[in-house]
Order: sequence, then C-alpha cells, then structure tokens
Amino acid sequence: MTTAIYAPDTDRLQPKAAGHAVSVGALLSIIEWLSGDECHALDEAGLVSGLGRRLQALGLPVDRLTLHLMTLHPEFIGRTIAWAPGEPVEIHDREHGARVAISNTPLRKVMETREPLVVDTGESVHGRWQHIDVFADRGLMQLVIAPLCNVDGPVSAAVFGTKRPGGFTASERQVIERILPALRNTSELRILRQVELSLLDTYIGPLTASRILAGRIRRDEIESIEAALLLCDLRGFTELSNRLPGGTVLGLLNAYFDRIVPAITRQGGEVLKFMGDAVLAFFPGYDAAHSCGAALASARAILDEIDHFQYEGIGVKAGIALHYGEVSYGNVGSGRRLDFTLIGGDVNLVSRIQTACSELGEALLMSAPFRDEAGAGEVVSVGAHRLKGFADPVELFTIVR
Repeated sequence: MTTAIYAPDTDRLQPKAAGHAVSVGALLSIIEWLSGDECHALDEAGLVSGLGRRLQALGLPVDRLTLHLMTLHPEFIGRTIAWAPGEPVEIHDREHGARVAISNTPLRKVMETREPLVVDTGESVHGRWQHIDVFADRGLMQLVIAPLCNVDGPVSAAVFGTKRPGGFTASERQVIERILPALRNTSELRILRQVELSLLDTYIGPLTASRILAGRIRRDEIESIEAALLLCDLRGFTELSNRLPGGTVLGLLNAYFDRIVPAITRQGGEVLKFMGDAVLAFFPGYDAAHSCGAALASARAILDEIDHFQYEGIGVKAGIALHYGEVSYGNVGSGRRLDFTLIGGDVNLVSRIQTACSELGEALLMSAPFRDEAGAGEVVSVGAHRLKGFADPVELFTIVR
C-alpha cells in the first residue's frame, strides 16, 4: 500500500505512541542541528545515527533510517548509509550496474518520480515490489520513502522505517516532512563534496587534488620536490592500434591500466598522467630510499602482472624506466585551460631511459641515482649510453629477475 506524505498545517504535531505533542521548538532543534556546523562536521555515519537518535528522542518510532546518496563516480553509482538502534552503521557503495537489480523497488520509484511514498511491508505488497521482504524480515511494518531532490544530478532518498503495527501516524509523517528540506541540504553538501573529491581523485590523483582543494591553483605556483619517477610504456602499441579495431584497442588499454595502476597506488605512488599507452607516476617523500624502494616494488609488481596479461588472446610487453631526482610540480597551461604536471631535466631523463628500454630490449632500466637510493639488490649495469638531449653518456642498470 502506498500513500503520499502530507505537508503539515499545524504548529503542534502529535505522535500517538509517544503520548505527547512534539513542540515546534523541539522540531526546530533538529532542523537547526541539521543546518549547523556540528552536523556539517560529521561524516555520513554520524549524520544518519545522530538524526535517528534525535527523532527517537522526539517520540517517533524510527527503527531504521537509511540514506541513499547518489553521486557521480566512474565506479560507483551511489552510497547507502543505514542506521538502526543498537547496531553498527552500515555503509555500502553500489557499483554501476546495480541500478538494474533495483529497477522495481519503492526506492527506485521515488527516485524516478521525485514523489514520496509510504509503503506497508505486508504480504499483500510482496508481489508488487522487489526486495520488500528484506524490510519485512527486519520486522519493519512501514517505510516512509522521501526524495532528496538535488539541484543538479540524480535524486537521492531517505527511508524511515518503523516496527510499530500500523506504521507511522499522519502527524509523525508530518514531522518527517518538516525536516526533509534541512536533510536534503546537508545531504547535498556531502554529495557535492564527495563528487568534488572523487572526480578530482579520479582524474588528477589525490596529491594533486589536495593542492587544488587547498587553493593552490595559480599558474605560477610551482613547487620543487624530490621524487622517484616511474614511466611505464606498452611495447608495440602503434602496431596493435593499427591492426586492431578501436573498441578492442580501448578495451586492451583499460585492462592493461587496471593491472598497472593498482601496483603503483598500493605502494603510495600517484599516477600523474596517462599519455596514450604510457603511464607517468611519481613517489614523493622526504625519504629518498623509501620513495625509490616503493617505486621499485611497483615496477616489479607491474612486470609480474604483464607476464600473465592476456586480453582476448593478445599478450603485451612493457618497458619501465625508473629515476630519482628533483622536479618542478605545478600548474602549467594557458588561460582557462591548465594542467598539473612535472617538468624538469629529471623528467626528460626518465623519458629517455624509457626509450632506451625498447632500444636495448630491456623490460626495466634505472638510473644510477635511483639505484643508489633504492638499494635495489641484484642489479646489472647495461653500460653507459647516449640519450637524446643529454651531452654525456648515462649509465643504466637493470634488475635480475
């Protein structure tokens, strides 16, 4: 059974089970809390649990409160935060594709229509809605599902569940209705922050994202840092891209990067750029030995992954260059189109070392400064070689695998 949530038209609201009127002052205290700095400083779990406890203190029989926050993220469609008295707060991230699985639920209907619903969980509605038995199994008798309509983007929702026979009274639904604007606003602030962080993290990496969020975005703000540099290039990519359909090439690249990037980030590295089939990453830090050790561990992991990599029967090889030095890190570009990048002679050197990987037939090459800092164990010199743009020959080393 479904009914609408009616807007209140009185100044005193009477939850029947509580036996006393909910004063305007008590209601305003929740609205003010949702709108205040204390609430804004909480994470999502703190928001949901804090609101649930406050509604119970008003006398509302809220036995489960769930926020379904929709977002923009390349991997996740949204996040669910669920609270129940005396239980840990549950947080679930839903991957893209989960939308299909919830296509015939009251929640989905609310998100599509932007209209609230009150749904009883009795057996009579089990054939109408998918997954309604999940709520009934928890002892919930009724759900109040309210849309949290964002200014832009997909609609989020809040679900208030009660175990009380007969469900929420009309007055109790009015209390819920009155807090929804404040709940929507505080939820949207979290969604916008999450979108901001996830998109920046996805497209430019966490370190660069933190610089942008800290306001360090001017074009002339350049910072000199010491870092281990890793440049990984897919061998024979030009031949592959000329021979294979575009969709296959794109799928191969994504599968290839799926193996390379985690090997970098697990060791604390940050992917700065994807350059066609190449990945430029850096490992900043005050401890050169640690940075170089992490970069070398990443390189070894990448080579192990590539040894077993196949995409639709296609195997690939990679060449990895490692170097340690000082680079300039900051914003470059023109006008309204800027880019965070690394520049400097040491960046040029790691690029030339990577080219030498192909020329010398080596899967991994490192510079002497990198070898000295990394304590790389068994390494073998492959001799000194002239690299384009560098006057003196550069001695290069490889690892014993």
